[in-house]
Amino acid sequence: MSTFYDFSATALNGSEISMSDYQGLVVLVVNTASKCGFTPQLEELQQLHEQYFEQGLRILGFPCNQFGKQEPGSSEEISEFCQLNYGVQFQMFQKIDVNGADAHPLWKWLRDQKGGILGDVIKWNFTKFLIGRNGEVADRFAPTTKPSSLTKEIESLLNNSAS
Repeated sequence: MSTFYDFSATALNGSEISMSDYQGLVVLVVNTASKCGFTPQLEELQQLHEQYFEQGLRILGFPCNQFGKQEPGSSEEISEFCQLNYGVQFQMFQKIDVNGADAHPLWKWLRDQKGGILGDVIKWNFTKFLIGRNGEVADRFAPTTKPSSLTKEIESLLNNSAS
């Protein structure tokens, strides 16, 4: 049986990052897009990053162009957009698919672990998965859920060494 730590993904800068690098940390995984109505959530995600980084929260952003073609840019354009508009310092990865035959293996696994209202399919950008320190998916949140509303869940996982 696979765990979160069995996967890897390519960062915007081209380096391969193993999810095992995040072992023992709380991780919030989000599919992002630069031209989406929910794009301002990048600001709240950055605020969570700043607020909880020292306590062990890591935020992983995965740009996706599957919903309304709202992430058309290259890795360089995505990186520049996130930096200039939202000061993003959390880890961003190269553009991926989250649904369908070409879905990134990590996202297939996340969907299998926690289905949503429409089954396991990701319905839009800014779907969020919260991973506990044990590498298990603790919860899944809809695109409409503001990152700032997740503080109670994040703090609970950060304060529970077994989570």
